[in-house]
Amino acid sequence: MIALLVFLISAASAEILGDLNCTTYVGDGTITFGYSPSATVCSNTISDASCNVLYAPVTDGEFPAPGNDVERPFNCYTTEGANTGAFSADMKKAALDSCPKSCGYCCQTSAYNCRNVNFPRLRCETITASQCTSATWRTIIAADCPSACGFCNDGGCVDGVMDCGNDISICNAVGMQDFVNQYCQRTCQRCGTTTAASTGTGTCTSFIADTSASCSAWATNGFCTNTFYTAAQRRVYCATTCRIC
Repeated sequence: MIALLVFLISAASAEILGDLNCTTYVGDGTITFGYSPSATVCSNTISDASCNVLYAPVTDGEFPAPGNDVERPFNCYTTEGANTGAFSADMKKAALDSCPKSCGYCCQTSAYNCRNVNFPRLRCETITASQCTSATWRTIIAADCPSACGFCNDGGCVDGVMDCGNDISICNAVGMQDFVNQYCQRTCQRCGTTTAASTGTGTCTSFIADTSASCSAWATNGFCTNTFYTAAQRRVYCATTCRIC
């Protein structure tokens, strides 16, 4: 009888009843809401071991993972130690800053929380982890599907090759210019440096509001001037910053 009671209590807790961010509706009769692939795609800022202590799982050894419905650790969003506790913005901010993966909040970190373009060249939802590190795909993903790989803070400009920063002398090496211009644009500052204030092309005096909070950073990296981005992409996300009518 005791064993049965313990089982029932454990089963009852295996459901996301608190904060439903970074989840998707499953509704298959077994799971109602499950964690989305982007819920745990990032890394914790501090060590996983520390996060395990600060954000102890509701069920021993079970943390949020894509597709499962393990209850999110209560400390991720409340001070009251239960999914019925009052939501605390301070607790959630602390979780986002330190242990977003353990709390299943990766999709709400600044690196992953942005809109993708309306008409991407590839399907953003099918992008794999290996594509995020591939020299063939990284620059395309950064421009079209930044939220898929955590490129939201990069203004559409990333290195195609991830090891460019290991030896920044290549940025000025005579025989490496073709390479760095294609594969090391961010490290070698080849993304463009003209700010948005000087890029106006329209004659209007008012502009559509920016839809991204990252426009200022993107403009610094050349979003408003680099011909790699289409006028439609600039207008959708940063019409005001880029001064597009």
